[in-house]
Amino acid sequence: MNSARDSRIAIVGAGLGGLACARVLQQHGRSATVFEREASADARPQGGTLDLHADTGQTALRAAGLLDPFHALARPEGEEWRVLDFTDAALLAHQGPSAAGGRPEIDRGQLRELLLDSLTEGTVRWDRAVSRVTPLADGTCRLLFADGAAEDFDLVVGADGAWSRVRPALSHAAPRYTGVTFVETGFDHCDTRHPDLARLVGNGSMLAKGAGRSLVAQRNSNGHIRAYIALRTPQDWHMAAGIDLGDQRAVRAHLLRMFDDWDESLRYILRNSDSGFINRPLFVLPAPHTWQHVAGVTLLGDAAHLMPPVGLGANLAMLDGSDLAHALVTEPSIDDAVRAYESIMLPRSIEAATSSAQGLDHLVPAVTS
Repeated sequence: MNSARDSRIAIVGAGLGGLACARVLQQHGRSATVFEREASADARPQGGTLDLHADTGQTALRAAGLLDPFHALARPEGEEWRVLDFTDAALLAHQGPSAAGGRPEIDRGQLRELLLDSLTEGTVRWDRAVSRVTPLADGTCRLLFADGAAEDFDLVVGADGAWSRVRPALSHAAPRYTGVTFVETGFDHCDTRHPDLARLVGNGSMLAKGAGRSLVAQRNSNGHIRAYIALRTPQDWHMAAGIDLGDQRAVRAHLLRMFDDWDESLRYILRNSDSGFINRPLFVLPAPHTWQHVAGVTLLGDAAHLMPPVGLGANLAMLDGSDLAHALVTEPSIDDAVRAYESIMLPRSIEAATSSAQGLDHLVPAVTS
């Protein structure tokens, strides 16, 4: 029986869930090594703003000893939601920040940096891409790296997202396209350069939706607005339209045609964004996604329960990481810890998958005949 106290733990993926797991372990005097395929912490932008829920993401930050520095960075005013009529941009619904500040916003990059800075130097090994994971007969697990190297661990944690290289050790499940694509764009210095849009968005997020099409815009820090053109469409929509995604002018013109019956103040998002357009088809794992327990390996976050980006995924990933770390420091063996963690995480993810699917349907209504 491998003791959890002196175990060799590998976490594959330096996203929020994997970093939360490593941080909570270190809070209890345990060690873990995080392997990340990207070359550095700033190798790519980390995405938009997140609302951290009190019973999930904030619970994980409390266990990590980072709740106070999180609140110093967070934007409680970012909880505001504005829903606009797509025909005339009239305000249909408005939800202000809660009095208790229950779900403050924070940029994903800021949150990741907070977690990274909290770890012991050298915890994250950058530019270490994992190609495969092989469970061994003695209950340990072998990491095979893209450069041909191999290393054995008592536990390998797959925190490597939608296209996890760890998942095949436990499950044959693969992500499937949801039928919804987000096309991302952005605006800089919005209050001075795009004041009318800034007023439409308010302090938090704005939504306008029609049949099969929606526009979502959200405040980030430093005067940036990130916007998503949400489409119910085949994954190859751009190919069917004869558009090269690298031709930003053609993408802009096509999107303007798709929204030609929308209010011009909303079409501003399509016409005047500062950045280019990034095509982001949304994928999910089958729900429920479960597996038979395998000694020496487990999953967390999107590797375990990939869902639409409607406010649950990052929160659950961090709680997964915190719960797994807690089990590893309280249970007598690694195997006991993983079983205890999976007995909590898997049922929780099934409920969340249902909720997130409903959230996507609300965000981008289906086209009705």
